[in-house]
Amino acid sequence: MTDQIFEYAPAPESRAIVDIAPSYGLFIDGEFREAADGKVFKTVSPATEEVLSEVAQAGAGDVDDAVRAARTAFAPWSALPGAERAKYIFRIARVLQERARELAVLETLDNGKPIRETRDADLPLVAAHFFYYAGWADKLEHAGMGPGPRPLGVAGQIIPWNFPLLMLAWKIAPALATGNTVVLKPAETTPLSALFFADVCRQAGLPKGVVNIVTGDGATGAELVAHPDIDKVAFTGSTAVGKQIARTVAGTHKKLTLELGGKGANIVFDDAPVDQAVEGIVNGIYFNQGQVCCAGSRLLVQESVQDELLESLKRRLRTLRVGDPMDKNTDVGAINSAEQLARIRELADSGEAEGAERWSAPCELPGTGYWFAPTLFTGVSQAHRIAREEIFGPVLSVLTFRTPDEAVAKANNTPYGLSAGIWTEKGSRILSMANKLRAGVVWANTFNKFDPTSPFGGYKESGFGREGGRHGLEAYLDVR
Repeated sequence: MTDQIFEYAPAPESRAIVDIAPSYGLFIDGEFREAADGKVFKTVSPATEEVLSEVAQAGAGDVDDAVRAARTAFAPWSALPGAERAKYIFRIARVLQERARELAVLETLDNGKPIRETRDADLPLVAAHFFYYAGWADKLEHAGMGPGPRPLGVAGQIIPWNFPLLMLAWKIAPALATGNTVVLKPAETTPLSALFFADVCRQAGLPKGVVNIVTGDGATGAELVAHPDIDKVAFTGSTAVGKQIARTVAGTHKKLTLELGGKGANIVFDDAPVDQAVEGIVNGIYFNQGQVCCAGSRLLVQESVQDELLESLKRRLRTLRVGDPMDKNTDVGAINSAEQLARIRELADSGEAEGAERWSAPCELPGTGYWFAPTLFTGVSQAHRIAREEIFGPVLSVLTFRTPDEAVAKANNTPYGLSAGIWTEKGSRILSMANKLRAGVVWANTFNKFDPTSPFGGYKESGFGREGGRHGLEAYLDVR
């Protein structure tokens, strides 16, 4: 008998579950409204290049209105007992759970990531963050931040396009729990889930002005950061923009947290379980098409097991299903935008030009949309651009090492310091390595695992401050 390979039948999630309006306004003081100058932009599905909706482009006057609404709402919101604020946040969490399928479909359409990621990873974590911080709202005096911690005031928050709803939860949930009000700007390419979240806030009965959503491009974000009545700026995005924000905020009263780029090292020792490590490598760099700030984009493998590991890794990559993000069988979806795809291609081409050996998983890419096959490079040196620069795509650079000290030196040889992974059966080696790695998060025998109780953040050009866990409260409290 010959072996038969059974293909997965298409299993598309229904689009009918979500109703996308032809246009959306700004959410200010509990109501949707057009931009003052009437400007709009289009948001596009990365998988099909279809226009999903038209969205208002907020100008300086709109940002000012949103900040004023948040300032007006701050006094009554912060004066509520923590247990009362918690009720609103719990309601938001429950509404998110009730509308999880709708929001997962929306996120996949607008972002391009596979539906099984939005359904099984993003949305459960979004609800979990609101549940977790609702529990802190009446316990702030016991958070270890000193007696009588007070909210800062109005928080200006800017989130990226790779995890739109999850990054929103990371920022809004602790801000509300600590008694602050919020003006949030979602990414220009993925505004829809934040606008739907505005409706979640109304459904939960959140008082007007406590959460405001202003959509737009980088100019809108710059207006928000520079606004004199913002007390706290929280930004997740590129290191270049983070540096610009730090310059704007310097010398003002504003408190700042930055969660920026990364070039995470995934370190595999010769005693690591190969199959488990391969799954962790795949999850570390090909999850969300590699568009993850803490992606394990540099694989450091001990020389003695390099051939065995790479053979197993390539075999696994051949099984990844690339295509329609709305199909429940899809492993790798679309790149978020044409601009991001161009950057990935340019950096991958530089890897070849500089002498690294390129290998891409054999797969047929769709004819429309923005796609890039899962790719890895071998023969990479630390001087290669693909080993130094954040690609933010499904591209893995493979380097080798002989000793633990060499692995540490290579892992730390980067301006970034957001994440790292260690694969070994020796607990003592895990602890020794973790103490030497300059990374905000170090995973042991796993990768890309998140929990609302655990703090997340970076060193060096990966930013400063922590989000998540008890530590995530401090950024929104006056603890002087």
